[in-house]
Amino acid sequence: MTKLFMFEKPQGMRDTLPELYQLKAEVKQAVSKEVQQWGYEAVETPTVEFNETVGAASAILDQQLFKLLDQQGNTLVLRPDMTAPIARIAASTMKEAERPLRLTYDAPVFRAQQYEGGRPAEFEQIGVELIGDTSSSADAEVVTLMAASLTRAGISSYQIAVGHVGFVNALLEEILGTEARASEFRRYLYEKNYVGFRHAVDQLPLSSLDKRRLHQLLRLKGDTSILDEAEKLTESQAGKEALSQLRSLMRVLEEDGLAEQVMVDLNLVMHMSYYTGTVFEAYSNGLGYPLGGGGRYDQLLERFHDAEPATGFGLRVDRLTEALGKVKKRPVKDTAVIFSSERRRGALKEAADKRSSGHAVVMQDITGISDVDAFTAQFNDVIYFIGADGKGGR
Repeated sequence: MTKLFMFEKPQGMRDTLPELYQLKAEVKQAVSKEVQQWGYEAVETPTVEFNETVGAASAILDQQLFKLLDQQGNTLVLRPDMTAPIARIAASTMKEAERPLRLTYDAPVFRAQQYEGGRPAEFEQIGVELIGDTSSSADAEVVTLMAASLTRAGISSYQIAVGHVGFVNALLEEILGTEARASEFRRYLYEKNYVGFRHAVDQLPLSSLDKRRLHQLLRLKGDTSILDEAEKLTESQAGKEALSQLRSLMRVLEEDGLAEQVMVDLNLVMHMSYYTGTVFEAYSNGLGYPLGGGGRYDQLLERFHDAEPATGFGLRVDRLTEALGKVKKRPVKDTAVIFSSERRRGALKEAADKRSSGHAVVMQDITGISDVDAFTAQFNDVIYFIGADGKGGR
């Protein structure tokens, strides 16, 4: 490696300095406490998984996977998300555990980025998976829990958009006729490229009625009255069933007191292809991208030979800290014991006493400090053991 790269990091990787680390730790602790109070049990999965299982099941584009080979020639991946690894756990080591299964995690995930992308290739997710429950109450639980987690983390103003993949898929396939065409238009919706969506619709060899139906899809955002408008657009049973499920979910969310925080967005499409039903994303004022999201993925566990329903959400820790808008201040440390060599024993005892009573203590030889005033300014309390006197002073 040349000296040109001495201070560089791989594309998309970031350092976390003490100020941000402390803020992230506070956010993660707050969310973890909330989800555990809802009865979710914490799990960990390996950083490295087999590509043919978790890599293939993750629904992350192949070019975004970090791949490596083990000594036996098997292709491995750094985990690109947490839902697929937890699906593997649920279908194997926790196969006999009582359902519904409530699991939570806090872990970094890895997705390779293009040079000009500007996105992190490693970021932390904290979230939950609720496995084995098909009810609207399960969907409502994860949405309500995500809202409670945002509040516990200190996000005072947020909006949760709720949609249904089944409705989008049904309407697009009903009008466009082929999965290939439907996939193209889902891509526009996922990227929120509504200008591109409208332009592509106008280029299609469709009737004016069908073009109008596709344009109307983009306007299906708002309160629950949107569901009545959507009912008029679709003739398929799958589309109507999706809307029925959303009505049930919205009723439960209103009962949970989330009427002001939740809106219907029927052109919401997630980047993960394994979502099969209700999907949702959380947004904060002033942030142009979601804090996190989730939804129902009833077919993912089939890939691990254990078909069962599941739903969940994941929050991006980096985006939570950004949404908080806090000024990252250098953490003020607890206590410093500054000593000279002849007073080391007394300083050791003082530090031990302080630590035993719950204080964090830095012991520092006076000869190792170049600027005493600057060094001591970091601490709430400074105790000196200097010179021949047998007592310490502040």
